[in-house]
Amino acid sequence: MSRKHGRRKPMAEINVVPYIDVTLVLLIIFMITTPMLQTGVEVDLPQAESKTVETEGAGDTPPIVISIKEQGLYFIKVDNGDDEPVLPEAINPKVAAVLGNKPKTQVLINADRGVDYGTVVTVMAALKNAGVPTVGLMTKPEDQ
Repeated sequence: MSRKHGRRKPMAEINVVPYIDVTLVLLIIFMITTPMLQTGVEVDLPQAESKTVETEGAGDTPPIVISIKEQGLYFIKVDNGDDEPVLPEAINPKVAAVLGNKPKTQVLINADRGVDYGTVVTVMAALKNAGVPTVGLMTKPEDQ
């Protein structure tokens, strides 16, 4: 069996099968790890012994305090004023208005012990969606 030309021509095609295999493996890895990533509200929960709130760069600006009573009543306290009753839907616009003027103002939640955990998380999530960078929780020291 003799060949007509003597040598074979070089093949000028790129074999893409290994690249497809690697891409498929990476896709599977990302599909498995994505649900494991935690997405949620960042909260600095207090320890058993409460500490005084640190004002990081807030200066003399008093924090915004959102109080939630066990009966389902909501109150907001801005600029060391009195607690004003507020509807849950009106919390975000009020907080956004204050943060528009003073962006470093801290936002704290003061909830009764009997308030449902889901209610507090709902308020925290709404505040995060409104652009509040961090939300703090108020507690009492253990000796009180």
